[in-house]
Amino acid sequence: MDHPVLYRKRVIPNECILLKDDKIMQCDENTIVTSWNAIHPRPDLSHGYSCYYLKRGYKVSKFYRADSTLMYWYCDIVEYLPNPEENTIIVQDLLADVVIYPDGKIRILDLDELAEAFEKNLITEAQLKKSLVSLGNLMDAIYENSISALEAPIIKALSSNTLP
Repeated sequence: MDHPVLYRKRVIPNECILLKDDKIMQCDENTIVTSWNAIHPRPDLSHGYSCYYLKRGYKVSKFYRADSTLMYWYCDIVEYLPNPEENTIIVQDLLADVVIYPDGKIRILDLDELAEAFEKNLITEAQLKKSLVSLGNLMDAIYENSISALEAPIIKALSSNTLP
């Protein structure tokens, strides 16, 4: 698989951003692993790594502070909108998120935004259902294997140092 051009699309706020500075470390039909610097750096967020699970409807990211200490894992529920002719993938945010802290605490975020987006017709019923199913599958994966299985492609890409 050639390295596609990635876009992040959100409905709240309404934006579509070319992830021009993200570096694809690994890419196959199941996953894409990237390294990135924060689009809007903050004192508590500097950089990270993401694994796009192309067939599962979520993306798992490791967020790091400037001193390279782990903040947390941030899991986005998404849908992937590939355009093979243009070799692009739009990663559509389906709003629900899961944060996993280094101490093991888990928080599910933005279900209120998911409901609001549906009420305002910013997402379809099919997208609402897809978001909830993917969220359930992600939570099952976290409870069954912890975060270690989900971050394995990131660890593998880092250890093989496959940056182009």
